[in-house]
Amino acid sequence: MKAIILAENDFEDLELFYPYYRLMEEGIKVEVASTQREITGKRGYTLKPDMNYKDVNPRDYDILVIPGGKSPERVRLNKDALAIVKHFFEEDKPVAIICHGVQVLISAGVVKGKKITCWYGVKDDLIAAGGEFIDAVTVDGNIVSARNPGDLAEWMRKLLSILQKS
Repeated sequence: MKAIILAENDFEDLELFYPYYRLMEEGIKVEVASTQREITGKRGYTLKPDMNYKDVNPRDYDILVIPGGKSPERVRLNKDALAIVKHFFEEDKPVAIICHGVQVLISAGVVKGKKITCWYGVKDDLIAAGGEFIDAVTVDGNIVSARNPGDLAEWMRKLLSILQKS
């Protein structure tokens, strides 16, 4: 099983590294895609992505993770990143988002009619795009969403639960 994380600079450090290592603990190969050769989180931690979005073949991955922070504001501007997101929805593969990660889903046009949680500051964007804001870690179909770092453990538990059922 393989997971792909989409991230840019100013990602929320815990929201990238927690699922990165948690999925690895489960024996899942995890790779990171970005437009940058090195990305830096809001707290100063750095990571060298494995590839550029344009080099990702989404058919090779089983799980998509989109961490929050300011990273999603940049990810959502990349057409190749949005194509990856759309593939995961077309194929009904698990998508784990947290915090501002919903911005990428909004730009990909995949939130209409979905129950999703996110950072309170972008809940109006979610609602305007046709999604329903839920104030708790939420699973709706292939989406597992969380609000902030306080939700990390429950977010990953719910994602792993979905993976065990597949």
